[in-house]
Amino acid sequence: MKKILIIAISFFILNGAVNGQSKKEKQVADATEQLRKAMVDGDKAGLEKLASDQLSYGHSGGHVEGKAEFVEKIVSGKSDFVTIDLTDQTILISGKTAVVRHSLAAKTNDNGKPGEVHLKILLIWQKEGSQWKLLARQAVKIVK
Repeated sequence: MKKILIIAISFFILNGAVNGQSKKEKQVADATEQLRKAMVDGDKAGLEKLASDQLSYGHSGGHVEGKAEFVEKIVSGKSDFVTIDLTDQTILISGKTAVVRHSLAAKTNDNGKPGEVHLKILLIWQKEGSQWKLLARQAVKIVK
């Protein structure tokens, strides 16, 4: 009986530790999904809420934007995502910082010109108060 009790207690302790990490990962995954949706919807308030004031948003062509330029381009349609599909996502949490990597496939309509992009993305999220904010993003083109 003692062994069963010790095993049960160990299980609950280990399960609690794993769920603590999972909770943060879920919060970051949720923030990443909110960002994806806000980019497709051109949701200015959503983008401003998710992006840090210190945002460094790097494009696959080398151009780097701050928060204001990033939001303006999405909202104005200069950078128009019709669809965004994210796959192969990984999340690594280190204190108040999260590193997210995924593949992005999107249909675009930048300035009314239809197109497609296939990218590898690196997102850096930072916890500010109780909210995860996008601090940095870098994209690279997938070479096929």
